Amino acid sequence: MKTQPPEDDPNEKISKALDTVFESSSLELQPKELKVEAKKIKAEKLDIDFSVARSNMKELISSGMNALDGIMKVAEASDSPRAYEVTALMLKTISDMNKDLITMHEKNANIQKEKITNITNNSIYVGSTTDLQNLINRERAQNKELPNGDQAE
Repeated sequence: MKTQPPEDDPNEKISKALDTVFESSSLELQPKELKVEAKKIKAEKLDIDFSVARSNMKELISSGMNALDGIMKVAEASDSPRAYEVTALMLKTISDMNKDLITMHEKNANIQKEKITNITNNSIYVGSTTDLQNLINRERAQNKELPNGDQAE
């Protein structure tokens, strides 16, 4: 024997639309615990990536310098304003690549520093505020027994 679903049942609309009665007690949901692990960047991979990026940047700078030599020869031979414009653009591009190389070194140094300086020391005092005051202010604690069993001087 099927019973009618209660008014606040989420399946009520579906039951009315399909002219069927759903039993909500058979649909028990059990929560599942999901474990999500954060991926850590290994220092070895970071160092390898840095060295590859650095070598690529240095190779691009070297290629740019070689291209600049050829562009300057063309500009001198043609005396064209456009050739000198291209030369100026190439100089700016090489300059930007050099700045990017320095920025890459600074970022790597900051990352290396973060690896070392992520030390956190937390000190927690467990006791009453009176005991803490007696430990801090020994004059106040004269003739009182301290929490560790010592007598204040």
